[in-house]
Amino acid sequence: MQTRRIGDVQVGAIGLGGMPMSIEGRPDEARSIATIHAALDAGVTFIDTADAYHQHADEVGHNEALIAKALATHSAGSEVLVATKGGHLRPGDGTWTLDGRPEHLKRACEASLKRLGVEAIGLYQFHRPDPAVPYEESVGAIAELLDEGKIRMAGISNADPARIRQADEVLGGRLVSVQNQFSPAFLSSRPELDLCAELGIAFLPWSPFGGITRADSLGTSHDAFARVAEAHGVSPHRVCLAWMLALSPVVIPIPGSSRPETIRDSVAATELSLDADELALLGA
Repeated sequence: MQTRRIGDVQVGAIGLGGMPMSIEGRPDEARSIATIHAALDAGVTFIDTADAYHQHADEVGHNEALIAKALATHSAGSEVLVATKGGHLRPGDGTWTLDGRPEHLKRACEASLKRLGVEAIGLYQFHRPDPAVPYEESVGAIAELLDEGKIRMAGISNADPARIRQADEVLGGRLVSVQNQFSPAFLSSRPELDLCAELGIAFLPWSPFGGITRADSLGTSHDAFARVAEAHGVSPHRVCLAWMLALSPVVIPIPGSSRPETIRDSVAATELSLDADELALLGA
């Protein structure tokens, strides 16, 4: 697989998003581990998770623990960069809440360290701005974790251009990634993508197919992707990821998956070349 850069680490150009393996509708553990192992076999070296990827209130960090187990049982597990996040919570009733207090983020990081079974988290990201806490205080906690060696690299998620610049300033120029929603159905993060390209910061699109519930309708909802897919004899999802990769070398999509066959299809996007006319049709 072609590689791209997050900070000073080279990773596969397609990552794996772990959320579908731990929230509502999740598969059994055996299939989840098979999915992660299939990703590694296909060349994936970057996996994204979060402490909030769980279903019930008493299983915070379910996805982190699952990923740690899968990596420990694969020969390439030690070569994977795992990114996790803190500051977003799920009470267990299907809703999401926020806690960007520095003290919470530091406790959350310590708990994630234990679940992942590592001495330092490869990439730790502030999950979502908390309106009740000044943004610089939340990111300041991430900077302290970086200084303390608890995390190796720092990122942010769900941030607008002003917050990207603010976070990079608070981190002393050490911001390495921005994880925002971005897909054919959600293009409003293009300014953030462009800023990341300008600054040399990795841009990690989450829900690149438009979200878990929309993924199966990608080909019909976005006719251009279906037409290009038919011409190449591949899935619209593969075309979608190839289109994203063509937007900028800082883009590293992290499609969520819960089946071995879907992550294999996603990884194959790195081998799909789209010509100028196709990219123009898709809106590049």
